[in-house]
Amino acid sequence: MNLSDIKKVYISGIGGIGVSALARYFFNKNIEVVGSDLVRSEITEKLEKLGITIYYEQKAENLTYAFDLLVYSAAVPAENTERQKAKELNILQKSYFEMIGELSRLYKTVAVSGTNGKSTTTAMIAGILLDAQIDPTVIVGSQYEKLDSNFHFGKSDIFVVEACEYRAHMLLLKPQCIILTNIEEDHLDFYKDINHIVQTFQQYVNSLKQVDDLLIINNDDINTRNLVLPKCRLVRYGLIPGADVVAGRVRKEPGKQVFEVIYYGHSLGDFELQVPGNFNIYNALAAISYALSLDVPVGVVRESLKNYRGIWRRFEVIKNDEFTVISDYAHHPTAVSSTIEAAKEFFPGRRVIAVFQPHQRDRTQKLFSDFTKSFNKADLLILSEIYDVTGREEKNVEVSSRDLVFAILEDDPVKEVHYGADLVETLSKVNSLVRPDDVVLIMGAGDIYQIASKIHIDSQDAEG
Repeated sequence: MNLSDIKKVYISGIGGIGVSALARYFFNKNIEVVGSDLVRSEITEKLEKLGITIYYEQKAENLTYAFDLLVYSAAVPAENTERQKAKELNILQKSYFEMIGELSRLYKTVAVSGTNGKSTTTAMIAGILLDAQIDPTVIVGSQYEKLDSNFHFGKSDIFVVEACEYRAHMLLLKPQCIILTNIEEDHLDFYKDINHIVQTFQQYVNSLKQVDDLLIINNDDINTRNLVLPKCRLVRYGLIPGADVVAGRVRKEPGKQVFEVIYYGHSLGDFELQVPGNFNIYNALAAISYALSLDVPVGVVRESLKNYRGIWRRFEVIKNDEFTVISDYAHHPTAVSSTIEAAKEFFPGRRVIAVFQPHQRDRTQKLFSDFTKSFNKADLLILSEIYDVTGREEKNVEVSSRDLVFAILEDDPVKEVHYGADLVETLSKVNSLVRPDDVVLIMGAGDIYQIASKIHIDSQDAEG
């Protein structure tokens, strides 16, 4: 498609984190944007302040012949009344992922991929490039203070974007650089098993066909190492010696972690992160590897990472006084376990309360045994009922967070585990259990984050 032919675009489900970034992209290209969503949110209100018209009822009358393109989020099915009207009017339709694929062909695209770490790695790269006065266009799957929400419209020819593996959507992109953080079992409503996932990532990296294309991989990830690597430029990073870019002498300190970077056998000195966990060291190594491929000065990279404070719902500190509350998007067993471990490292000696809302029944059922082990390092656990995604049917999937509670207690009868049937009950349990100096981790990809700012110590418990 030719973007210059698009004068007016309609975005169905405009409040989604990805499509809202596309709305900002079109707006910056002086293309008129109109959209709809079922719920008013902080994201939609910010778009309205730009002058974008948003309808909060999705109906056929919202569409007219004046629109050249309809872009829809993954939550908007084909039978949606707006999409049906667009079809009737013969308006070109593109999913969010198809539209990102189109944009990737207009830029030197850097696609950040993998089961975990995409948003953070994308944000770290964006921050480094902006600090280096390289002005990329960026779409990140979260809100980041250095960007205009989750988007930046740049003047350079570089496009940095998350490439989601859900339903193999990353195959729609045409990148010149792929950054692959790791490969794990997830999205098993689409993929058959880990072999199917690895095969799909193999197809993805095979798209790097030019010798000047760049592939940056986590050399410590066993599933990534099973890939047959294409004949292009390759950078391998890791914490285990043998990679091209290695983090060594890792020191965990309260509120920060420090590590030495060895770049092709030469020390680049110490780097400091204000965000915790080995997973963030891996994310930083990926960002360092890409930045140095562009000859960004090491000092700029070091200072940018030192000043990185995280993004929305990625170990986001909501409260830090009488007790600490952290909100995190972790919803995969590995991410949950790593986040709890990171909290224990960053806040040594303090009690960590893990509050988790599983995301989707199908994922919970298929990764059930992994979830039962992912909370081992939490001192106290509260499981809220599973979040059901609006508009997504999960037929014949009978599983509850209560089942997880029973399974965890069967493995560890002395562990303190509580169940919340909904967010109201979950919040009540948190407030009754939290004590001064506790660290409360609010985790999940659903709406569990809404309780983070409401947590307090119940007065009657405090008096007791």
